[in-house]
Amino acid sequence: MERILSTELAAHAGEEVVLQGWLHRQRRLANVSFVVLRDRAGLAQIVLEEAVELLPETVLEVRGRVVTDPQIELHDAHLTVLAEPAEQPPLELHRPEPKESLPVRLDLAPLALRHTAVRERFRVAARAVHAFRETLDARGFTEIQTPKLVATATEGGANLFRVDYFGGDAFLAQSPQFFKQTMVGVFERVYEVGPVFRAEPHETGRHLSEYVSLDAELGFIRDHRDVMAVLREVVCAMIEAAGGTPPADVPIVRFEDVRTGEEPDLAPEDERRICAEHGELVFVEGFPTAKRPFYTHPDPERPEWSRGFDLLYRGLEIVTGGQRLHLHADYIAALGERGVDPEPFGTYLDAFKYGMPPHGGFAIGLERFTAQVLGLANVREVTLFPRDRNRLAP
Repeated sequence: MERILSTELAAHAGEEVVLQGWLHRQRRLANVSFVVLRDRAGLAQIVLEEAVELLPETVLEVRGRVVTDPQIELHDAHLTVLAEPAEQPPLELHRPEPKESLPVRLDLAPLALRHTAVRERFRVAARAVHAFRETLDARGFTEIQTPKLVATATEGGANLFRVDYFGGDAFLAQSPQFFKQTMVGVFERVYEVGPVFRAEPHETGRHLSEYVSLDAELGFIRDHRDVMAVLREVVCAMIEAAGGTPPADVPIVRFEDVRTGEEPDLAPEDERRICAEHGELVFVEGFPTAKRPFYTHPDPERPEWSRGFDLLYRGLEIVTGGQRLHLHADYIAALGERGVDPEPFGTYLDAFKYGMPPHGGFAIGLERFTAQVLGLANVREVTLFPRDRNRLAP
């Protein structure tokens, strides 16, 4: 007899079936015991005439007859123990929401992640990633995979994880930026889903040392607005896949019009204020060129302002992007203006020696997106095994 899932019971009314899963909860009423079994699809109630003395999270196989009136249950059931916990589980997974603190749950992640509400968050993230891929596939993009061990920095010399590479120095990649730009010269349109690493000493609810970046790059653009148009389609598809409703309008504001004071970037309170004033999703364009990476294209009419942008979602920046430089001479000039030696970037700059079209791209932080769409304040709530300055296990 083949195993079925808890959500399939109604289709097998009156039949004998096999369920497999974990003992989620049990209770005794008079002469009847009720066992709730949890599998990957949901929960199923099993009615037993004898009491059972089993620990929560015992792995079970259950054979029984499906009854659908007055509710869907398994009767005349026989339980087989497939695996027993070594000790009483320290978390109560049957509650509608976890009651333990986040640090406790992160310490016990292999168990805490089994909670049905927590588990669903990662299914939301998976659906969002699927929508990201599906939207770009339909627009002629090719998925690529790039190295995570690199010889030099992408965004700058700080905030890098240094590793020993056969006796020499290498670094964990801050982003696939250099590689995805290079591949525009091969495929024109590319994307990647993969980890990136930032050795930033932050202890906030929005920063991680390792996170999942959804990157895209496209060639033959007119300017950064072409990139923003693709990004809007992608993010709206992700919101819809996650169960949300994308806004009908995504306004565009200029950095110089919405910033407060003379700061060259947006503070968290600025991001919240901008969304409160302009909408759930808001593009901010025209960041200062000097504060964007050297590969960012300046506005030809006002070169002190760049063709870089952020996308804010519910008061938080979830995407950074822009138009890139595409001429080899412009790269040499841009590095020179910043006093940066071009030699460490030699293999990257080689890509622009042989003809590269105008191009641009963006990167979406998956954990930030998922936390925002679910209304969670800390990205660790939607990270399977968070890595930050204080956590390297489990």
